[in-house]
Amino acid sequence: MRRLVRSGKLSGVTSGLCLGYLQANLAVLPDEAAGEFREFCGANQRTMPLIDVTKPGDPVPGRVAPMADLRTDLPRYRVYLRGQLAGEPTDVRDLWQDDLVAFLLGCSFTAESKLLEAGVRMRHQELGQNVPMFITSIQCTPVGRFRGPVVVSMRPIARDSVDVAWRVTADYPLAHGAPLHVGDPLAIGIQDVHRPDFGDRIAVQPDEVPVFWACGVTPQAVIMAVRPDFAITHAPGHMFVTDVKDSDVRGRQPLDCAATSA
Repeated sequence: MRRLVRSGKLSGVTSGLCLGYLQANLAVLPDEAAGEFREFCGANQRTMPLIDVTKPGDPVPGRVAPMADLRTDLPRYRVYLRGQLAGEPTDVRDLWQDDLVAFLLGCSFTAESKLLEAGVRMRHQELGQNVPMFITSIQCTPVGRFRGPVVVSMRPIARDSVDVAWRVTADYPLAHGAPLHVGDPLAIGIQDVHRPDFGDRIAVQPDEVPVFWACGVTPQAVIMAVRPDFAITHAPGHMFVTDVKDSDVRGRQPLDCAATSA
């Protein structure tokens, strides 16, 4: 899959692709902000479960995909200048700098194969769509300059499958774990569940319940709020697929954020 992405033959969302492998969100910041951001991840592990960190200037995530290149191997990126979206390229080699540090954060797409195995419908996959994502009224625990709202992804789940979905995803802290909220969107500041801030609209049917998981797009909402001079992220839904199997990360906790290197 990464070879297809690198060659420009694949640039879409990664939900439903490489089922059974750990997928990851991306956030790239200059080294001077990296230590503080790493602590921010540690203070908000449910939302930003850290799975790998590169050394400054190194685009290779040695812990989870030592043959990959984070400048080319995501289907689509986002580039932010002072918190404003400046572009959505499919390759960021020309933007890479020697002081950039890349963070890979767990993604709820990882748990989707287990949800499907348990008989839980993933209607966004059936429709060939991205999941809808929403900026909530929940705030991250601030660390230094980093602060901002939590983003969630929503999947409409059949009422009789909600308990199963909860149990399955709770086993995967590196995929955000159990849902952050079930039911009333207004309770977490979402005014209209059919108007997402990111991703695609999916109608909630009468026999379904909106179920919300913490989402790795949160760093993008934080970047827009904090306005660092420069940052690179994945485009929402366009994840990095690692070499790690989901069966190998069941119950695993995020990377120790007190460590100095990955």
